[in-house]
Amino acid sequence: MLRIGILFMFLFMCVGLGAPPVNGEVLQVDSNFDGEMDQWHHRSDDGKIIKIEFDKNGDGKIDQTDIYEKNKVPVRVEWDRNFDGDMDQFQFYRADGSLERIEKDSKFSGKVDRKENHNPSGLLESIEIDRNRDGKMDGWQTFNDQGKLARARYDTNHNGKVDRWEVFTSEEVPTEARFDTNGDSKPDQFQYFYPSGKLKKVEFDTNLNGQVDRWEFYNKEEHLERVELDRNHDGKPDVVKQK
Repeated sequence: MLRIGILFMFLFMCVGLGAPPVNGEVLQVDSNFDGEMDQWHHRSDDGKIIKIEFDKNGDGKIDQTDIYEKNKVPVRVEWDRNFDGDMDQFQFYRADGSLERIEKDSKFSGKVDRKENHNPSGLLESIEIDRNRDGKMDGWQTFNDQGKLARARYDTNHNGKVDRWEVFTSEEVPTEARFDTNGDSKPDQFQYFYPSGKLKKVEFDTNLNGQVDRWEFYNKEEHLERVELDRNHDGKPDVVKQK
């Protein structure tokens, strides 16, 4: 289980080095003894911790803030990962200190485009992605109880509708992918994979009637070997093309 304990213990070690600050004031700490303050411990009027600010790289700018809001462990931690002065990663914690959610500005564009959700044991449960950074999530990934990718959904044309679905093995190898090519929220193309993850078969519903009428078969090197067609749409192939 993920906990933030070392940092909390360090706070009390720093405070114990001298007289405690007056309530409502800020305790400044030079943690590496280089003559420059690099931590600022903010306390409320009743002496409880509000937040701790850090300058981890010594450039004089805050690049990490642990927010306690008078709790014994942080409820949120903010990071400036590229040291440009803007926070770009935000981690949220449960009351017991376990990690609940991570939000990231992965491209340093000023917008959160990735959210990671964790269970109380610290394992990744799901990820939400905004690939075009328009403020709307367009990718959703779900993980199994071992923290491995199990399923994924995507809105590839960013119209607010899922048009791609993927299924994976317990080792994160793709087994199946479905596509909605005409925007009616119904899959009309289906891809199946070998245990190696290579393409095995593709099925098409070419007239969008909900029934497959074209099949493509691939060998283990992903070379097309055979095509079957159902020209009268009775559900049975009536043409077979061997490659």
